Amino acid sequence: MSETSVAVHADAELLAQAVAARLLVKLLDAQADRGQAAVVLTGGRIAAAVYRAVNALPARDAVDWSRVDVWWGDERFLPAGDPERNETQARAALLDAVPLDPTRVHPMPASDGPAGADPESAAAGYAAELARAARPGHAVLPHFDVLMLGVGEDGHVASVFPEHPVHHDSRPVSAVRGSPKPPPVRTTLTLPAINTAEEVWLVASGADKARAVSMALAGAGPVQLPAAGAQGVGRTLWLLDRAAAADIPPRLRSLR
Repeated sequence: MSETSVAVHADAELLAQAVAARLLVKLLDAQADRGQAAVVLTGGRIAAAVYRAVNALPARDAVDWSRVDVWWGDERFLPAGDPERNETQARAALLDAVPLDPTRVHPMPASDGPAGADPESAAAGYAAELARAARPGHAVLPHFDVLMLGVGEDGHVASVFPEHPVHHDSRPVSAVRGSPKPPPVRTTLTLPAINTAEEVWLVASGADKARAVSMALAGAGPVQLPAAGAQGVGRTLWLLDRAAAADIPPRLRSLR
């Protein structure tokens, strides 16, 4: 049964440093157990701060980056290299600084990629790439050791927005049209795919996230508040700063 826990840190900077340290430990533990590791990245300000913190830690070099698979939970359907793409952000903050195997880095397709300007084709292509990396047999997704998510002010995670038609898509990857946040066209893992990860980490910073965090932990419905529906198979970890945790009951907090 999945365990849910909450860790609260004093501010955004300490939160980013703590998440970075946790991530390195998780990657090292996965490599010790399985010989490799797989992480699903997210985007946003706090995510970029986490990636920069990973890059600054001496323990970064203890990870065998050539045996790390890097996936993304969602992406803005923009041309390759666009500064608004989560891939571009992650590469600048961390990925270009570590010796990854390029064949194990799996960005979601860009709008000027082989799939062209059709987000449905892009989503199908990413689903096929995931299936190729899955275990032999009937699996359609590879093993994800940790899947990181930001939490939006409205409670969205990845590009799964409240009340959006993507909730009715049973496929692992969905095209998103009419996103309430720009840009309007995106691709995303769906909640069923997100919930296959061994651990799901929801990382939130700032007072504007407090209401969504509190509602999710209080048991809101996932269609109305997608963050409430994101759960790891083994563990769901909420990693917050004090501002984002301001509205949750003190009994749920593990202060750092």
